[in-house]
Amino acid sequence: MDATYDAWAGPTVGELGELAVLDRITSRLPTGSPLLGPGDDCAVVAAPDGRFVVTTDMMVHGPDFRWAWSSPEDVGWKAAATNLSDVAAMGAAPSGLVIALAAPQATPVAVLEGIADGFRLAVDALAPGCGVVGGDLSTSATFTVAVTAFGDLGGRAPVLRSGARVGDVVAVSGELGRAARGLARLFRDGVDHQGEPDRAATVASGADADPDVDRQRRPVPPIADGPRAAVAGATAMLDLSDGLAIDAGRLARASRVTLLLEVDLDEVALHGGEDHGLLATFPADAALPGGFRRIGVVRDRGDADLLRAGAPVPTTGWDPYADWDGAAG
Repeated sequence: MDATYDAWAGPTVGELGELAVLDRITSRLPTGSPLLGPGDDCAVVAAPDGRFVVTTDMMVHGPDFRWAWSSPEDVGWKAAATNLSDVAAMGAAPSGLVIALAAPQATPVAVLEGIADGFRLAVDALAPGCGVVGGDLSTSATFTVAVTAFGDLGGRAPVLRSGARVGDVVAVSGELGRAARGLARLFRDGVDHQGEPDRAATVASGADADPDVDRQRRPVPPIADGPRAAVAGATAMLDLSDGLAIDAGRLARASRVTLLLEVDLDEVALHGGEDHGLLATFPADAALPGGFRRIGVVRDRGDADLLRAGAPVPTTGWDPYADWDGAAG
């Protein structure tokens, strides 16, 4: 987080009005190469083979981010990364994003500009050529970012989570557990004496310089490995947004198989969320592409979704309804 930049200073969204705010935001966003970009009622985006994938995700202040711990750029980056990762998990290349922001009236415009900068930085780093092609602004008591992402399949069939076959290799690409370790440190060291998220405590504790905290704020999903997996013949794939164990359970149930882990992973790597890596299955004779590495094998469906050393692994992870009670929001 840039200590020299105060996004909370300057005119507010209520003072400038929608048109002026839109102008200041759109000038900072990546446009990509749509057939028709922002400015009309809809954008027009090419789908070369007549098909595309689409996904949507929200980030809400409280359960998904805290201003005490994240800068506006962090929030924009994370909102982009989480949606780009979902597109990649289908084997598609991200082609466009649509963003809706709902902000309290007293929000400084610089905060929205910072979010736009975060989107630009994330797209440039993770999915060059993708653009922000439209969106909407509204007001709300709770700051909310909603993103819809589109992806180009490149003439390939989408990779579903339901296609794993007995004998397939189970592989992951990306990091496991770093974002969860970063969040744990923020909850430990980035709080005041009442346990509320606190910027001063975060700085004083040194958490700002922790690379795991940085990964919590700005995940780096392996976007290019999604299309690579599709080309390499991946039979099933999904984004590891909620934790390896819970997402492996989703893939196992969708494919009606059991996944057997062959590697020793700690509890944070198994159950921590928000790394946004990719979990995929490949034919046994396939060469694993990109950053994918083998972690297990697909077995016939048994009583458990996920096994390790013959014992069931609880398929638990991040659940916003179960894991967040509104405290410190």
